Amino acid sequence: MQTRRELTLQLAALAAGISGLSLNAGGARANAPAGRPDEYAPDEIVANGHRFFGSISRGLAELVEKATKQWGRPNGYILGQEATGAFFGGLRYGEGVMHTRNAGDLRVFWQGPSLGLDAGADGDRTMMLVYNLPATDAIYRRYGGVDGSAYIIGGLGMTALVNDGVYVVPIRSGVGARLGFNVSYLKFTQASTWNPF
Repeated sequence: MQTRRELTLQLAALAAGISGLSLNAGGARANAPAGRPDEYAPDEIVANGHRFFGSISRGLAELVEKATKQWGRPNGYILGQEATGAFFGGLRYGEGVMHTRNAGDLRVFWQGPSLGLDAGADGDRTMMLVYNLPATDAIYRRYGGVDGSAYIIGGLGMTALVNDGVYVVPIRSGVGARLGFNVSYLKFTQASTWNPF
């Protein structure tokens, strides 16, 4: 039986048309220092996003600029991949590495349910901008929000999730078919789990 990590990687790679998609967990510490991370400038986020997303990131700078205007400068960002599917109710599973300027890198997993007028499936490479994070371990909680999607082949999109003044803003680039809107949350954990609740 495949692990959740292997299945997520395969689904995301198939949907995005990428072979051999993986993250190097060697650079991410399991327990990073708990201090408040320093902020990143928008051009640093855009440069890292271009390296991560590659040739499909033409609209990335515009999305980062929009997020910066609304929430300021992020003090962390997550690079990872995820797979999702929905038919009124849906599930999302992902994994990645949260990068901070001065508090180290941290391995994270996320999962969550959604409910709404929503149908489809997709695999995404995901960059999540993190705002107002008081300490690195504060990422490990639930963040809720509303999501809307409308694409047939793929695209680049942004949503916002919040918990107690900490914002997580996923920017997703992937392939699949999705139509609708939903209310959802993502639960960030230190270890992989199939339980989305």
